[in-house]
Amino acid sequence: MTLTEKTYHVGERDIFVAEAGVGPAVVLLHGGGPGASGLSNYVRNIEPLSERFRVIVPDMPGYGRSTKGIDQSDPFGDLANSMRGLLDELGLRSAHLVGNSYGASAALRLALDTPGRVDRLVLMGPGGVGTTRALPTPGLGKLLTYYTGDGPSRAKLEEFIRSYLVHDGSAIPDKVIEERYQASIDPAVVANPPLRRPSSLRTLRRMDFTRDRRLSQLRTPTLVIWGSNDKVNRPSGGHTLARTMPNCDLLQVANTGHWVQWERAELFNATLRTFLGIQEES
Repeated sequence: MTLTEKTYHVGERDIFVAEAGVGPAVVLLHGGGPGASGLSNYVRNIEPLSERFRVIVPDMPGYGRSTKGIDQSDPFGDLANSMRGLLDELGLRSAHLVGNSYGASAALRLALDTPGRVDRLVLMGPGGVGTTRALPTPGLGKLLTYYTGDGPSRAKLEEFIRSYLVHDGSAIPDKVIEERYQASIDPAVVANPPLRRPSSLRTLRRMDFTRDRRLSQLRTPTLVIWGSNDKVNRPSGGHTLARTMPNCDLLQVANTGHWVQWERAELFNATLRTFLGIQEES
């Protein structure tokens, strides 16, 4: 696999992007946990998918090698706007969007705002599905308090990853935790954490997709993938999306947590090749 890296100027931000493969464009949007980045989140998926697709893996604003800082009054909208701007810089009228957690929320918001820019949509455990109707899960609570209290620490990150992010915490190498911890303590991130508690009730309501009437009108072919043991975002959200969106399939994955693309990489890769390949072959 040949992996290229380039930084694009999108609006007032620099967005780092890694690419591999040729074919229909597939944009992989990573989650919002401390130290997250595109390459680290999709390390088990990029090469298999690049055999058939042009795989585009950005670091979203606030993360990795991209410009830090997110508009906290409308985080999903801000991320969606930046990713749409990236499509423009890449010369892409549209692309398949694949998102994990925070990245799934950004992908869904982009599709709601500009449905013509998204060919097919894959959402893994997205945030913002019924978030104003119940208290945060224990895993989401850990995420939202990582930078508060006594501040970030390796112990806090390891507890989150091993106990809340995945079903089998022993499967995560120490190297993964160390790399994410080092990324999480970048001074620019510590000064302005990209994922935090909503600043107001208005912001919280804006981040709840079930309150957006456009959701029931979005006809983009969509696949929702959710780990049955997700401790960050409730798996019941998958059923909510499948009931509400007119062209939405749901895959619930047994014995799997919030990180389906890592824990069940072979299943995930095969499922995407099939779902995203339908349009290509029709």
